Amino acid sequence: MKNQKMYEADDKMISLIRDNYDLLQALGSFGISLGFGDKTVRETCIDNHVDTYTFLAVVNFTINGSGEFENDEQISVRTLLHYLEASHAYYLDFQLPFIRRELQESLDERDSLGQLIMRFYDEYAHEIRRHMQYEQKTLFPYVESLLEGHPASDYNVETFSKHHGAADKKLRELKLLIIKYLPQDGQHNNQLTATLHDIYDNEAWLRQHAQVEDHIFVPAIRRLEQMAKQSDVSRNISDMVFKAGVGEAAETLSEREREVIIALVQGMANKEIADHLYISVNTVITHRRNIARKLQIHSPAGLTIYAIVNGLVDISSVKL
Repeated sequence: MKNQKMYEADDKMISLIRDNYDLLQALGSFGISLGFGDKTVRETCIDNHVDTYTFLAVVNFTINGSGEFENDEQISVRTLLHYLEASHAYYLDFQLPFIRRELQESLDERDSLGQLIMRFYDEYAHEIRRHMQYEQKTLFPYVESLLEGHPASDYNVETFSKHHGAADKKLRELKLLIIKYLPQDGQHNNQLTATLHDIYDNEAWLRQHAQVEDHIFVPAIRRLEQMAKQSDVSRNISDMVFKAGVGEAAETLSEREREVIIALVQGMANKEIADHLYISVNTVITHRRNIARKLQIHSPAGLTIYAIVNGLVDISSVKL
């Protein structure tokens, strides 16, 4: 059952842990160590150089499954990136080997069924490792390039989404095998039951991890991609304006073509331009075609920048 309490920056950090002990691992992934005394969430995050808003977004989402993050620009992508990288390191370097050792201690590997359980676990661990390593080698560097303003052109977050799956089937089969296999002697039964409990806990953790990626991280990457596209458009317009040299390009235009550009950037349609200059609509269209050919500018935004840069219009007269 979900907790339903939404934690805030002024809540005591100890309250979060007391109410939700499974947040202990999340603290480590955020780089927050225990020993924070009676400090609030905000104070603890500031002390550990963690973005408070992003920390609470992840915490409240994992506890209650609540939050709309598609347009949430307050989310710190860099904080999320560090959190996910640390989570991967925890799971791959500690948790997977730890459960494997538990299984080895609980099973008789000379027994064929014990060998089968170990094989299923190794296949499951391989699948999880392969998935997380894909993110580490491909997705995370791509996000870093977005943050630095130099995104790769042959990758996007939708490509990641297609690869984003979990090894649920293998894990289900593994759990069923263990439940059916539980030995009769008390010591091994207790060992295997405890191991099975850890597997269930880690399955829940892995599911939450994937949901944070899908519902918080992926929308944040989409926003970065959109910002990068907008920057590319602005850069391309500037390149078009200055491609052949602004002064040189301006000299190629006739007086009438300059008048058409002025009318266009002031928001006039073809019919309005024709009436304003006492020419036909077809003539306006011909002028516009010639302007695009001479300047290699094919968008209203590009013409607006050109007109302002060349002093054809004052920025206050431009219809934005």
